[in-house]
Amino acid sequence: MVLAALAVGLLLAVGPASADPSVQDKRAQAEAILAEVQQLNSNLEKTVEDWNYANLELQKLDADLRSNGRHLVAARKSLVVAQQAIAQRLRDLYVNGNGDSTLEVLLGSTSLDDIITRLDAVQRVSKQDANVLAAVKHYRKEVETRRVRLREARAEQAQIVAERASEKRSIEGQIAEQNRLLASVQDEIARIRAEEQRRQAALAAEARARLQAQQLAAAEQAKAAVADTTYDDVLVDGAYDPNLPAPRYASVVPIALQYLGIPYAWGGSSPSTGFDCSGFVMYVFAQVGVYLPHHAASQYAYGTPVSREQLAPGDLVFFDGLGHAGIYIGGGQFVHAPHTGDVVKISSIYEAWYSATWVGGRRL
Repeated sequence: MVLAALAVGLLLAVGPASADPSVQDKRAQAEAILAEVQQLNSNLEKTVEDWNYANLELQKLDADLRSNGRHLVAARKSLVVAQQAIAQRLRDLYVNGNGDSTLEVLLGSTSLDDIITRLDAVQRVSKQDANVLAAVKHYRKEVETRRVRLREARAEQAQIVAERASEKRSIEGQIAEQNRLLASVQDEIARIRAEEQRRQAALAAEARARLQAQQLAAAEQAKAAVADTTYDDVLVDGAYDPNLPAPRYASVVPIALQYLGIPYAWGGSSPSTGFDCSGFVMYVFAQVGVYLPHHAASQYAYGTPVSREQLAPGDLVFFDGLGHAGIYIGGGQFVHAPHTGDVVKISSIYEAWYSATWVGGRRL
């Protein structure tokens, strides 16, 4: 997502290729265009996350509609059964003369008390039938009313999904226009991208080595019965929270690193289709039996808050008003699916854009 910052960092790292003012102009132009694309990508990713959430709500409404449909079928069957039972009882009374008519009660009674008792019994049976029938009808009406409301809510939610998709297409159109401008400085962009690929390869190697060293250190600590597990970048300036749960999911780091280079895909949640930011987090954690929603802001509701100073490998990190999420891998770095046109990569939480838009960390 932080293309503009990347451009500046990489161009400085490469150093001036020439003192030619035209080359410097090209670099300045590339940086300006990349800054515009960065902002557009930020807007796009927020829209994608809104679209993800709208789809989750739509799925819930679809499930409610299916459940309500089953209740409606049951209500209709219950009404038919109740009506048939009452009709059968009336037929039996008429055909068999079971003593439930008022005349039969009077003729068959042996005393005044007997007449009162039998009439009361007939009345209770009749009232019970009426109550059963009324209850079933009321249940059916409630189910049918709820179905109408659910259908209306689903139509509204489907409209929201469509609006989010329309916003996404609009932003993508703007990005396409910016990309056409980028073509005019493609040599500089090619250099930036080549440097970024080399940088990512080095970062991945460092991350794997760091994780291996941490695992070896943890094993040594376990042998020595040392209860306090620490990381090289966990404690800073008294920000330590002794009540913070110990990290449990460092094992997701090597899993996440397997997908470096997988393209970003809007709404994507698998290596075959590509990933968006929350889809990547969801997919990686599912590999260790932790099932998160496909929505960054909803993922933020899971686990325990953790400060930047106490981040440990496997913690979740969030940026840009909960519009972006990633997985912390140690050393101030995290792995994530940044934005359209990019790939799953490693970035630093201290890069200018990520530092400025930091929201918080969560430990599952």
